[in-house]
Amino acid sequence: MAISDTLSKNAPPQAGKGRGKGITLAVIAATQLMVVLDATIVNIALPHIKDALNFSTTDLSWVINAYTLTFGGLLLLGGRAGDILGRRRVFIFGTLLFGLASLLGGFAQDSSLLLAARALQGIGGAICSPTAFALIATNFEEGPERNKAFGVFSAVAGSGAAIGLLAGGLLTEYLDWRWVFFVNVPIAILIAVAAPRYIAESERHPGRFDLPGALASTLGLVGLVYGFIRAASDGWSDSITLGSFAAGAILLAAFFVIENRTDQPITPLHLFANRNRTGGLVMMLCLAAAMFGIFFYVVLFVQGPLGYSPLKAGVSFLPISVSIIIAAQIASNLQAKYGPKPFMAGGALLVTVGLTWLTQMSGDSGYLDGVLGPTVVFGFGMGLIFVPVMLLAVAGVPGEETGAASGLLNSMQQIGGSLGLSILTTVFAHYATAEATAQLPGFMKSATPDQLAYLQQHHEFPPGTDAANSVLTQGISHGFIVGAALAAVALLIAVFVIKAKASDLPSGDSSAVAMH
Repeated sequence: MAISDTLSKNAPPQAGKGRGKGITLAVIAATQLMVVLDATIVNIALPHIKDALNFSTTDLSWVINAYTLTFGGLLLLGGRAGDILGRRRVFIFGTLLFGLASLLGGFAQDSSLLLAARALQGIGGAICSPTAFALIATNFEEGPERNKAFGVFSAVAGSGAAIGLLAGGLLTEYLDWRWVFFVNVPIAILIAVAAPRYIAESERHPGRFDLPGALASTLGLVGLVYGFIRAASDGWSDSITLGSFAAGAILLAAFFVIENRTDQPITPLHLFANRNRTGGLVMMLCLAAAMFGIFFYVVLFVQGPLGYSPLKAGVSFLPISVSIIIAAQIASNLQAKYGPKPFMAGGALLVTVGLTWLTQMSGDSGYLDGVLGPTVVFGFGMGLIFVPVMLLAVAGVPGEETGAASGLLNSMQQIGGSLGLSILTTVFAHYATAEATAQLPGFMKSATPDQLAYLQQHHEFPPGTDAANSVLTQGISHGFIVGAALAAVALLIAVFVIKAKASDLPSGDSSAVAMH
C-alpha cells in the first residue's frame, strides 16, 4: 500500500487549506480512534457481557478473538482495496460497516449474535483503518504538514487504549454494557457524512485482490484458535479439537503456497528475508499474546476478587498506558544514539519480569502487588519495544511496500493476541477446573441455598465467593506462565537474532508509518 499518491483532480475545495485541513485530519483521526479504542472499551465490559449473555469464562475470550482475527487477517486486504477502488470510498464503506456491526452488537440477545457482530466489526476495522492511514498521504502535502498530521494520528493511536479503558468504565457503570457498542454508531455516521466533503479521493491503481490468500490465512488462524479453546472444554483428544488443528494447519500451509505463486500477494513473503524485520515481527507475535492476556484476565480479576466497579477498573489500568507512553518516548529519543537492540532486549526482560510476577497472583492478592506492580513493569517494557520494532518493520523497505510492511506488523499484533489468548485460555481452563474440583466439597458444606442454586444453573461458583476467587486466580496465575515463556522467547530473539544498529533505522516519519 503506497502512501505517496497525489490528490485527485476532483478534490473537494474544503480539503485544501486552513480550517478544512483541520477537519480533514479530525475525521481521519476519529476513525482510527474508534477502531483502536474498541479493543479496550469492550474489555472493561466483559464481566457484564459474561453474565448477560451466559458466556463461560473460556468462551468469553471469543468476544476478543472474533474481532482480532478478522481485523488482523483482513487488514492487508483492506489496504489493497483502498489502492484499487479509491481510498475515500473504501474508507467510508469500512466506517459504516463498523458502525452497523456495533449497532448489531449492542442489540445482541445471545452469544452467537454478539460474536457475529464482533467479527463484522473486525472486517469493518480492517477496511477503514489502513485506508485512514493512507488518506493522510493523499490529503496532506509531503513535509512539515504531513509530518504534523502523522504525529496527531500516532498520538491518537497511542492514546486509544487509555481512552477506551475510561470510556468503557463510564459507559458500563452509568449506562449499560451495550453502550460500549452503541457509542460507535453516531461517530461512524458523522464520519461518513463529513468524509465526502473534507477528504479528497485518491487515484485508483490497477491491481487484483488476493482474496484466496486472505481467506486461507484468516480461516486457518480461526481453526487454530478454535482448536485451543475447544481443547479447554473438551480435551485434546476430542475429534473436533483435532479436526480444527488439522484444518488450521492445512489452510495456513495453503496460504504460503498461494502467496508464493500469486503475482500480487497480500503478504509479500520476501519481507521475511531480513532477519531484523522477521525477528521484530516474531517478537511482536509473542508479546502481543501476553498483552491481550493481561487486558482480558486481569480485568476479570479486578472486577471479581477485588470487587472494582467498571469505572474503577478502567482507572486501575491507566498506569499501564502511562508507562507504555513514557517508555516509548524514551526509546524514541534515544534510538539514534544507542540503536534498537538495547531497548528491545531490555524491554523484553522487563516484560518477562512483569509476567513472571503475575504468576504469583492468588485470591489474597491486592491491587498494588497483584495488578499495579506487574502491569507497570510489563507496560514499561512494552513501551521500550514498540518503537524499535516499528522502525525495523519498515527499514530498507521500498516506498511502494511500506504500507504492506507496517500492515504486516499490525497483523502480527492482532494475530499474536488471538493465538496467545486462546493458548492462555486453554491453560486457564485446565487449572481452574482442577481448583474447582478441589474447592467443591468445602463449598457444598457451607453454601447457602441461593449459592447452590447458582452453581446448579451456571456450573460455576457464585461470583465473590472464596471458591470462585480461588478458581479464577489459580487459572490466571498458571495461564501467565505461558505468557512469561513467550516473553522469554522474545528476549532470546532480541539478544541472539536482532543485529540492527542505529544506522540501519529509517529516518523521517517512518515511526508513524508503523503506528496504524
